[in-house]
Amino acid sequence: MGLYSRFIFPHLLDRILSGANFHEIRHRLLAHVEGKTLEIGFGTGLNLNHYPASVKQLTAIDVNPGMNRIALRRIAGSQINVQSSILNGLSIPFEDSTFDCVVSTWTLCSIPDVRLALQEIYRVLKPRGHFYFAEHGQSPDSVVRIWQDRLTPIQKVIGDGCHLNRPIAELIRSLGFNIKDLENFYMDNVPRIGGYLYFGSATKPS
Repeated sequence: MGLYSRFIFPHLLDRILSGANFHEIRHRLLAHVEGKTLEIGFGTGLNLNHYPASVKQLTAIDVNPGMNRIALRRIAGSQINVQSSILNGLSIPFEDSTFDCVVSTWTLCSIPDVRLALQEIYRVLKPRGHFYFAEHGQSPDSVVRIWQDRLTPIQKVIGDGCHLNRPIAELIRSLGFNIKDLENFYMDNVPRIGGYLYFGSATKPS
């Protein structure tokens, strides 16, 4: 992991994802999270203030030490019991059926093997547990999609591995989740190539 990823990109991403439109989405997504919860791609901890009191314990993982340095400041001021670790989502070191809920926000775009990460999420989630997600991805608009495909190689460099064109709902379904709620929309004040959102929740069958 280079200097850009560790020291520049975390501050850049924190600024971009701190906008009011992102906070509104976080607040709505996390309102019903409860119990023992895992967040993959915790980043700089911007979700932390939006978790309800029903979250009894939050396990937060992120692969980037630079993100973690910023997140620790937010964790220090939180009322939630947070266990933070520098880990990636490709091999989650917890037993099967450990968590009531798993959360992923603006994370699945940048994990190298996204199917393996979703497989791990499925594994550690309890039967009938909920996977809450807010992820940008492939647009249904053919013109936007063409530009997403063209610009993804550049975005992967600028965005530390970020893909603009992943079909998020299709990927989630393919791993055996039942998508319970799904909203798709373009975010306000975000370019369309990076602002098409997959927002909702999925459950692991019992």
